[in-house]
Parts: sequence; C-alpha cells; structure tokens
Amino acid sequence: MKQLDPNKVRIAVEGLPILAEVVDALSSIDNTPDLSKLALNSLSGDLIQGGTISKFKSTGIKDESSRLVVFINDDGIVTDTLDVETLVGNTNVAGDLHVDGEVYAKKLHVDEVTADVRNERSGPLEFNDKDGNIYNKGLLWLAEGKTTKQLVYRPNPDRLWSSDSVDLHADAAYFVNGNYVIDKSSLGPDVKTSSLKQVGVLNDLKVKGNLTLSQHLFWNADADRLGLGTEAPNGAVGVMGFDSEFIIDVDQPEVRVGTYTTHDLHVITDDTSRIVVSANGKVNFGNKDTSDAKVSIHGKLGVGVNQVSDDVSLSVAGPIKFENKKFQTGSGTPVEGQYRKGDIVWNEDPKPTGYVGWVCTREGTPGEWKPFGQISS
Repeated sequence: MKQLDPNKVRIAVEGLPILAEVVDALSSIDNTPDLSKLALNSLSGDLIQGGTISKFKSTGIKDESSRLVVFINDDGIVTDTLDVETLVGNTNVAGDLHVDGEVYAKKLHVDEVTADVRNERSGPLEFNDKDGNIYNKGLLWLAEGKTTKQLVYRPNPDRLWSSDSVDLHADAAYFVNGNYVIDKSSLGPDVKTSSLKQVGVLNDLKVKGNLTLSQHLFWNADADRLGLGTEAPNGAVGVMGFDSEFIIDVDQPEVRVGTYTTHDLHVITDDTSRIVVSANGKVNFGNKDTSDAKVSIHGKLGVGVNQVSDDVSLSVAGPIKFENKKFQTGSGTPVEGQYRKGDIVWNEDPKPTGYVGWVCTREGTPGEWKPFGQISS
C-alpha cells in the first residue's frame, strides 16, 4: 500500500475548518429572484443573455418560428425569405434579383436587358437620356462577330433610320397621313412628284406638263412643241443636229417641212438622195452620178405659171430647151443673147404670107437667122 505524504496530510487537516466555513456561508444565501427589478409587461435586456426564448411576442414583433429564420451578425441580417409590403428609401441589391411575380415601376434605368418574354404595355415605349436627348436612341440587335442592326431616331432631318431593309407583308402598303402611297406593285394616286432615274416598261403613260427624256428629247407644254436635240425647236417638231435643224410646222395657214437652217434638204431611199432641195432653192431629182432616175407626173405640169390650163399637159412661162435646142417666141429674129445652131424663135404674131418662125443657122451672139414655114396668103 502506498504511504501518504505527511506534509499533504497536514495541509488537508489545516484546511478543513476553512471548508466548513464556506459551506456554512453558501447555505445561508437566498436564491429567490429579485422581482423588484421586473415591471409589469417589461423586460430589460440586462436580464437576458444567452439561452432561447420561444413564442416571443411584443407590440411590433410576433415569433411563431419553429426553426432558425433570422441570423444577425456584424455583416447584417441573413434570412431565407423576406415578405415586405413596402421598401422605403434607396435600396441597393448587390447580387442577383429573381422575381417570380410582376414588377411595377414608374421609371426603369438599365444598362442591359436580356429577355425572351412577351411584353405588355399600357403606355408608350420612351427613349431619352437625363439631358432629354432623343437622337440615336432606339432598338439595337447585337450578335457576336456581326454588324449591329439598328432601328434608331436620327437628326438632320429628324427621322427613323434602319440599318437594314424593311420588308412588308405582301398585302401591306405604306400610308402617309392616312393616304395610300405605295404597295408591292403600284404607287398611290396622290404621288405626283418624283425623281426616278430608271423605270421598266410603261403602259398607258400620260404626262401633263413639260417632259425631258435623257436630256435629248424635250416636250414644251407651253409652246406645244417637240424638240429632238433642242429645247427650243423652230417648228411644232424640230430635230437638231450639230448646227442644222429639220422642222415640221403646222401653224396656220400653211404646213412647212424642211430645213430651218441654211442646209440642203435630201429626200433619200436606199441611203441614196432622190430629191435634193439646195439651200439656194434649186431642186434636183435623181443623183448626178447616175442617170437611172425617172420622174413621172400623173397630171399637168406648169413652170413659171400660176395655173395650168385644162387643155394642155405642160405650161411654161418662158423659153424651153430639149435635145439641147432652145425654143422661144418673138416678133422677129433675136438681136442679143447667145444662140446655137438649130435654136428656133416662133412667130408670136403670124400673118398671111409671113413666116411661122426663124431658125438659127449659125451660132453666135445673136448668130445668123433664117425664116422658115411661109404662111400662104
């Protein structure tokens, strides 16, 4: 058996009286709570520390929880579910906000919206900034690696601007102030002014007023004149070349066709001149380089006369020449002029025993003449 240390035994014996005094003192302590510190319906926080209070209820708080719902530390309040009727003051949400119901807001400012939902609105969709600027605001379609598609409002002039084509339904049309303007196949009846550069085939085209085609064909509605190559034709129809003009004019009381400028007029067939009216008034039938021209006159021909008598086919007002022989009338042999052998002067006042006329027997000025065809008495 292990022996006790005499020193330790001595210490224990000396401490027994002290222990007895302590036990006696503890038995005399009153453990009844001091209810004087508790007022009716009141509880001081100084009297509560630690432990669990259940079914707690106050004027502003009612605790019916059966588990831990609210946790408070130096960083704030942590809870799973918050049912609040009104949030007062500025509220910042640092993380994600998920709303299963509807959000009502008088004004919503966002940097980016991603949505795949149907939007219902009872008011207009407004685009502006804090300075009231409405320009370059609108709809943007963003795709990575592709050009941004836009439908925005632009200035100078104020207008809606689209980066892409606008495709209407086949049965739809554009209207301006309630008036039909254009659909897939026709223009509205109120479209009166245009700057078209190119059109396809036109049917039943009606033009009121002046008309210009390719800066070459001009219709002057005020003068009722048509010009080809000229804006100021000198006839009802004028065709202008480099420095010559051909006209057709129907001004009363005559109709004129020909060159208005001092140029010869050629009537051609087969790219060959058949009739040439020179600027000085000479008229040539046929081509001088050929002799195959034939001129037929079905009727009567007058040269230098105003009227042709019904009893003749040819009437001339002066001397004539055929087969290089000249024929003229007179009261005697010529006294001046150039004549050739065989030329004849017919007696314009024949009398009995006189002569039918005179014939040139030697050319000259006026040559030598002999009478022929004596008239009987």
